[in-house]
Amino acid sequence: MTDPFAQLIPEAKIFLRELAANNNRDWFTASKARYQAELKAPAMLLQEQLTADLAKTAGDRVSAKLFRPQRDIRFSKDKTPYHNHLHMFWQIQGRLEFGLFLGVSPDYCRIGGGVMGFDKTQLLDWRTAIDGAEGIEIAAQLDNLAHQGFIAEDPELKRVPSAFDKDHAQGDLLRRKSLTVWRNMPNSEWSGPLSALNAGFASLMPLRTCLSDCLTAGRSS
Repeated sequence: MTDPFAQLIPEAKIFLRELAANNNRDWFTASKARYQAELKAPAMLLQEQLTADLAKTAGDRVSAKLFRPQRDIRFSKDKTPYHNHLHMFWQIQGRLEFGLFLGVSPDYCRIGGGVMGFDKTQLLDWRTAIDGAEGIEIAAQLDNLAHQGFIAEDPELKRVPSAFDKDHAQGDLLRRKSLTVWRNMPNSEWSGPLSALNAGFASLMPLRTCLSDCLTAGRSS
């Protein structure tokens, strides 16, 4: 069965490549109908379908966002008015807010997910969990995802927090204040984004479960 969104990524890449070469209001205004037809409309339909699918997969409420093409240039030295990418975001509610994303640009097409930042309580719970058995489990989850092509963003801290051994077995995890992973979507998946995203996001659900267990257990209270 043909994916109804088979043209979204190829057409988005073409449009965004042209936008990158003509990043001005006159060009975008003249191309707005094309943007609406080739990017925004199918992206919103894909977002709606995936929101419903994710709600079934995760068993929790899901919200979604399609990011605007306009850049906020008020405090930026770069005054180009538009983003050269199409970004979509889903957030699964429940015990823990877990984010999922799709990003398309002339240079990349990638999916990913995780928790973008731990609050103060979550950070304390995270470090307590990582210092115990959960650290081994999270490391195993990340290793499994690495075999599927997912890459974890670099830790925010340069050193292991002083409360822990600097040579701690899970030092990489202890240096984190968030945990997100992503992988590139190969060209072979571009013509079937609905099935590819459903499969890719489903592979992140075990990580969501582990993070929910780590960050909502109230260990620090």
